[in-house]
Amino acid sequence: MARRRLSQEEVDLWNKVVEKADRLNPAHVEESHATSLPKPKPAKALFEPLPEFSVGQKAGAKPGRNSLKPSITQHLSKMPVQMDHKAYGRMKRGKLKPEGRIDLHGMRVDTAHPALTRFILSSQASGKRLVLVITGKGKDRDEPGPIPTPRGVLRNQVPQWLSLPPLSKAVMQVTPAHLSHGGEGAYYVYLRRIR
Repeated sequence: MARRRLSQEEVDLWNKVVEKADRLNPAHVEESHATSLPKPKPAKALFEPLPEFSVGQKAGAKPGRNSLKPSITQHLSKMPVQMDHKAYGRMKRGKLKPEGRIDLHGMRVDTAHPALTRFILSSQASGKRLVLVITGKGKDRDEPGPIPTPRGVLRNQVPQWLSLPPLSKAVMQVTPAHLSHGGEGAYYVYLRRIR
């Protein structure tokens, strides 16, 4: 393919642009700009050296170090206590007896959510303060993949549902249940009084 020659108009336009442009001189830099720039950090400070490793050696990674999202139990334990601290302590130790319970274990998400909503709102309307929501611990997934899937769909969804309207107005506190009431497969839900 032959190279196209520039027309006279294109050459004239280019010459006008060259006449009006200022020439850049990289050797000439104003001192005020040069002193205001931060000095680059040495490469050693940016990167840690990798530890020695030989074939057959165990990696020694700490469990949970690579998890991106904290577990539901960790998230709920960091939530501020909204109820009486003494009652909260007794509830966490399993000393308070739940006044009602719902078992969502084995339900699908589309049936569990309306059932939970009905149960929480009717429990609050009847004057109950502490109820037990059983979700189950969930099954281990057989299909490992690049995207980690949390164990137990309902176990992860129920605290989110309880924090959204209309349930958020009825719920004062959510915490994992004591081992005597189901442990990690259940939640205590402390309800507000209707005023």
